[in-house]
Amino acid sequence: MAVHWYPGHMAKATREIKQALAGIDVILEVVDARIPYSSANPVIAEFAVEKPRFVLLSKSDLADSQVTALWLDHLISSPNTQAVPCRRDHPAEIRAILNRIAQAAPTKANSPKPTSVMIMGIPNVGKSTIINTLAGRKIAKTGNEPAVTKAQQRIKLENNLVLYDTPGILWPRIDNVKSGLRLACTGAIRETAMEFDEAAFFLAEYLLEAYPQMLKQRYELDVAPQAPLELLEAIGAKRGKLKGGGRVDLNEVSKLFLVEFSSGAIGQISLETPDMMLKEEVEVEVERQKKLEKKAARKNNTRKK
Repeated sequence: MAVHWYPGHMAKATREIKQALAGIDVILEVVDARIPYSSANPVIAEFAVEKPRFVLLSKSDLADSQVTALWLDHLISSPNTQAVPCRRDHPAEIRAILNRIAQAAPTKANSPKPTSVMIMGIPNVGKSTIINTLAGRKIAKTGNEPAVTKAQQRIKLENNLVLYDTPGILWPRIDNVKSGLRLACTGAIRETAMEFDEAAFFLAEYLLEAYPQMLKQRYELDVAPQAPLELLEAIGAKRGKLKGGGRVDLNEVSKLFLVEFSSGAIGQISLETPDMMLKEEVEVEVERQKKLEKKAARKNNTRKK
């Protein structure tokens, strides 16, 4: 599924962030712990070069803890980067990040000027929940609807820190089709920009391979089905998602399946590992080169005519 959802306020936010970064001391990037690669904006990675950066893995209570440990090791191998898992039910651990942020900008320790911190993240990744926890009060609007924040905010925090909130931004095109599907599964993309069936089939195929026991337990199945369609039909029959004639309503069962995954009802699940992403990066680059070669060939043929 190629994703082309790039609302106007996101393009504007990208320009504003580039301008504001000159005066920023520390970067906080919020990613979804279930998809740390797919939910990380490559544009943000370019912005944060040479600045201390914290990658906050939000919703880590919904992710596979063993896979999260792999991601933490992978992320801290990048220069100037610290990685912190964030659980919604452990606010004290999130607030402890404030001390680490202050230590990350030692040149500001004896300065009357506050340390400026910019927090970034794609839509619906849990950024607003983390902001409210860091501030110790409700400031940012939270919700499951992507793209809630549409303007920058300036928030005073403890330890002489000032937090600059930014709208959740996606990049103009997501070339990795699988990353687009993972974003759809976790709710980062508006319903109007995705097909429920396609995302649910992708999720079903992955979970049948990686977490079959969780599926069997959640949906009370004696044996894990062999194919995504078989699984969705079994879930639809169990949950009464039927149309006329007793046929399973695939659209409705797909919505149910995605909601139950996103809420953690199926279990603690991660949809990608560092090794998987390295492999997919190679595959995406191969496809990109093929497209460039085809485009060049078409141009040459046009010139010959």
